[in-house]
Amino acid sequence: MNFTRWSARLPGTQRRAAARIDRGSVPAARGEYDQRPESPSDATAVPDSGVATLDHFSVRELLGPLPALVALVHGPEHRIGYVNDAYAAAFGPRAVGATAAEACPELAEMGLLPLMDQVLRSGKPRTVKSRRIQGGGSYTITCLPAEAATPAPGAGSGARPVTDTGRGVLVFAADVTDHAEAAERLRASERRQRETAVTLQRSLLPQELEQPDDLRIAADYRPGGTDAAVGGDWYDVITLGAGRTALVIGDVMGRGVRAAAVMGQLRTAVRAYARLDLPPHEVLQLLDGLAAEIDPSQIATCVYAVHDPNEGRLVYASAGHLPILVRDEDGTVHRAEEPTGPPLGTGGWLHTSGTIPLQPGSTAVLYTDGLVERRGEDIDEGVAALERALAGATGTPQVVCDRLIRSLGVTAEHDDDVAVLVLQHPTRRGPDAELFHNAALELLGGVEAAPRARAFASGVLASWRFPGELRDLGVLAASELVANSLQHGTPPMRLRLRRTDRRLIIEVTDGDDHLPRRRRAETEDEAGRGISIVATIASSWGSRRTPGGGKAVWCEFALPDD
Repeated sequence: MNFTRWSARLPGTQRRAAARIDRGSVPAARGEYDQRPESPSDATAVPDSGVATLDHFSVRELLGPLPALVALVHGPEHRIGYVNDAYAAAFGPRAVGATAAEACPELAEMGLLPLMDQVLRSGKPRTVKSRRIQGGGSYTITCLPAEAATPAPGAGSGARPVTDTGRGVLVFAADVTDHAEAAERLRASERRQRETAVTLQRSLLPQELEQPDDLRIAADYRPGGTDAAVGGDWYDVITLGAGRTALVIGDVMGRGVRAAAVMGQLRTAVRAYARLDLPPHEVLQLLDGLAAEIDPSQIATCVYAVHDPNEGRLVYASAGHLPILVRDEDGTVHRAEEPTGPPLGTGGWLHTSGTIPLQPGSTAVLYTDGLVERRGEDIDEGVAALERALAGATGTPQVVCDRLIRSLGVTAEHDDDVAVLVLQHPTRRGPDAELFHNAALELLGGVEAAPRARAFASGVLASWRFPGELRDLGVLAASELVANSLQHGTPPMRLRLRRTDRRLIIEVTDGDDHLPRRRRAETEDEAGRGISIVATIASSWGSRRTPGGGKAVWCEFALPDD
């Protein structure tokens, strides 16, 4: 077959054969697929320069030695006109004139027949990558439009007529099996690495959230889609004692196993610092230094908040994190507007604490940027969308959490991981309200303060219908804490009793900021046994500094099951 008879028309390439040769010298075709001129006289004359042109080479000479697989088909039925040696070696010889659907099952297996129809209709080339066949090979295939030439008008009378057989398709397939296998190994490795990171990430998150007496809490973590590397989003809920609860959420600015490992170290550190019962800004100050030590190349955002049911608010500090949102019982949404510090690990910044009300009936949401950040959009638009979704979200914390995730369009193929922490301060009504009580007594000092405190505690605990043994232990603990405050503290002093559905809490505050320590009293010591007695009879005890100076010392008793 002469190349003047069949030519592959690549994009942007024009057929130049007619311009290069004397049309009167086009050789006569000896059939539909002539392989060579019969004699030198039939060939186009070589220019005087002695350089052979493209028209001097047959299709077999050009395409036969190629290592790529080449097939030429023509007509709407894609009848085979030619296959080169590489194609025949890969799939076997093919009969000229047979249809591709019958003689070339490999083309159908790779889904090329519809593509060839499209190329034949449009006259535009098409390429598909890494098509696999049952034999295990993978090929990248390009289908090019090809057109059968007709003799030019005025051709010599001795030339035999060439029949216009229409257009065809040149199929060019490159074997990319090695490349495809390497790519598959890489994808498998990435899948294993992602699965490892997800497993590590989930194992480092709380397996079960602590549920404080005064709050209802739910959380959810959604890793990014399969094309997104796992990040370092995390959250935690920590009961501090005396009814207070710490809530924390953060995001390590990294991906993969390393980000998850850094996240785990930060979460462990937060729990340790929380046990010191420090103000939120002091916790972040300690985390800031630790983050720089763990990995100076990575930074993290974090918000740490503390809820005290006696105050009806959240006290929080933020290190570059997104604002807390609070929905009131009437549906009004508030955004924590206090200024935030830079992310953890940057150093050189003194963090401060802010407050936001959390009254009974309110719902608060802490979240990471994956929930609200979208490419091409300002992140404030995402936060505003979350506010609108929260305004209409009602139900249990888990229901609210799921609804917010759906409303913000987070799916299994989301491009970033997402962490959401939802807490509610429920309104107590009816019989449930009878299980929550508070009572307080201002201590004016003097020798009568301790007897007054014992009498007050005895009367309150009796009115709350506690069993006799628990009432006696509560009065003893209150007496010891008041005595310790009278001896080592300064005014103003207060005794506070609080009961929930699960525990009795006794707390004494004063104006001195020196925290008591439990110590072993010697036999001859007349004092120093008060805190040891409290620690022995109570379920737990602790102390903390209060804002503005002073301290609070508390203990708890678990209520017996009914």
